[in-house]
Amino acid sequence: MLTDFAIIFTLILGVWLFGRPRNARLGNLAAAAALLCALGVVLYRSPVTEPVIVVSALALGGLAGWAVSVRVNMTQIPAMVAFQNGAGGLAAFLVSFVELARQDALVTTTAKTAGILGLVVGAATFSGSMIASGKLAGLVRQTPIVFSKHGSILLGTAAVIAIWGVVAATGAGPAVVWSLSILVVLSVLLGIVFSMRIGGADMPVLISFLNATSGLAAALCGIIIQNRLLIACGAPVAASGSILTYFMCKAMNRRLIAVFVGIQMQAKPLGSESAEDAPSASEPASETATVPTSETPRQQDPFVQAVEAVRGADSVVVVPGYGMALAHAQFETVRLADRLQAAGKTVKFAVHPIAGRMPGHMHVLLAEAEVDPDMLAEIDEINPHFPSTDLAVIVGACDVVNPAAIEVSGTPISGMPIMEAPNAKQLVVCNLDEKPGYSGVDNPLYADPKTILLLGDAKATLGRLLENLKPETQSAE
Repeated sequence: MLTDFAIIFTLILGVWLFGRPRNARLGNLAAAAALLCALGVVLYRSPVTEPVIVVSALALGGLAGWAVSVRVNMTQIPAMVAFQNGAGGLAAFLVSFVELARQDALVTTTAKTAGILGLVVGAATFSGSMIASGKLAGLVRQTPIVFSKHGSILLGTAAVIAIWGVVAATGAGPAVVWSLSILVVLSVLLGIVFSMRIGGADMPVLISFLNATSGLAAALCGIIIQNRLLIACGAPVAASGSILTYFMCKAMNRRLIAVFVGIQMQAKPLGSESAEDAPSASEPASETATVPTSETPRQQDPFVQAVEAVRGADSVVVVPGYGMALAHAQFETVRLADRLQAAGKTVKFAVHPIAGRMPGHMHVLLAEAEVDPDMLAEIDEINPHFPSTDLAVIVGACDVVNPAAIEVSGTPISGMPIMEAPNAKQLVVCNLDEKPGYSGVDNPLYADPKTILLLGDAKATLGRLLENLKPETQSAE
């Protein structure tokens, strides 16, 4: 019993350490050590009757995991995390299926109920995670896919699963296997229908929710096989994933039910603009502003203007986005920030909770580039400082700084809190182009007279900007 408590405590400690970037690596090692110890305890308490099969499975699984992980870059991690959530759901529902099919192994109603729930949650998590992984990897259309009467199909499938779950639980003999197989098919269908209608900026919510359901499926699986360590390890995953889902919804200014059923949020107009004056959902934000042409003074020698803006700024806020990840420009971004800070400027990173494709994605990217954690600031902390900020440098970000989120109703990002970079005195935007972001909503910020657009590959753009800044910032060396 003391061993179990020690393992559980170490696991919870590891999760707690994830709360601060400086401690995240230690937390990851602590959680991994706890799980490794849990595996050893389980094998010790339950002697393996087929060691060759178990060792072979562990070796093949470990080798496959290693082979995939060494090939995945930072932009592919969200898709891999979604895939791993699905793998957890797959394992849980397969174990539940086998245990439910062995009628002699089930001695309590609680175990049978947990098995049915574990099978349903695990199978739905598996299929939903595969859809999410496909969306994040670009193999499935990333925008929401909505069927006619989508909500009715979802509710109808859930109702049929509930009824058929009772049938499967009360069945006997060979018919049980067929009942469970049908239940698996229905649950897989539920996961597909559920995940297909979620996309765009709501993907981090889906990922964190599926993480919670994979933990729940593992805990339910632990009940049916009467393994308290599996229950204890699955429950914190379910709890932490649920808490993270709540915070993701809060960051998006969404209700969880609104995300899952596709309810559009209304924008809150700024200043004197009324809701009636704001463009409707059928009028793209780009139609309310004229994108400057090459004859516009702001567009003449943008690099020279950007260098002058950076040199003249005493306070700088860097806003990274997913475009930075795609360009692998996190190292140049951090190098620019470090150089500016060394030159005596005040520099902060404004990290939006959904700037990546999964919760914490941007923190991981910046940590890979060895950013000083003290430079990182969350949305509530940094937004009040933008009006007094001399320069905001936006690197590969669009939706998280898009004024349309608070000016235009009926878009996928309407009502979502943004980094209020438009309130800075001047802006430098390092984006590939002026196309809309992941949500598909045009960004009127690009037409703002105080915005300097440096279009093209962000890594090359920042490299050139660093070269242009070198005489000024390194003159003392």
